[in-house]
Amino acid sequence: MKGGVPTERCPSAHLCPTLVRIMAAQCYLAEPMSEIWAPWRMEFLSQQKPSGCVLCTYVDIAAAEGGLVLLQRRFVYVVLNKYPYTSGHIMVVPKRHVSTPRQLAAEEGSALWSLVHASVAALQAATGCDGMNVGMNIGRAGGAGIQEHIHVHLVPRWEGDNNFMPVLADTRVVPEYLEQSWQRLAPAFAALDTEQGT
Repeated sequence: MKGGVPTERCPSAHLCPTLVRIMAAQCYLAEPMSEIWAPWRMEFLSQQKPSGCVLCTYVDIAAAEGGLVLLQRRFVYVVLNKYPYTSGHIMVVPKRHVSTPRQLAAEEGSALWSLVHASVAALQAATGCDGMNVGMNIGRAGGAGIQEHIHVHLVPRWEGDNNFMPVLADTRVVPEYLEQSWQRLAPAFAALDTEQGT
């Protein structure tokens, strides 16, 4: 190995090029690992965890620069995910504290999915993303991080946004601060605020 790159032909080189790159990167990791500095994570690690439901704390908080809330409606709101999967990762959340969609009244469910629909268009317009993941995790077994208060994730995706970092270092690179995401998304959601909706 020279400079972290294998010098002899890999026996699996006939495999797909992506697998070969991953295998080469794994060989590289056998050498001393470099640090990735993320001092902003210390805020999360050292802060006292709030009691109660974190999603309930955003109910009726007005959209304002420096915050995470993008839009409030009668039954639902939109908020940036504080620990995003990608830049622009938002959540559409019913205001009422429920753990499954079946607990929502018909009017609340309609408002939730109507705002999800509108948010897909707003997020696409604001970010120019190539695609999007939209979904809800229900219960701990379903992968819910906040299982007591349902919410719908909207995660903008770009070609090539999932690089080697999650595979090899269990680390995701988010190239934009939350404040910048809010500034980029706020005009699109302010436009939704002028539309009729619950």
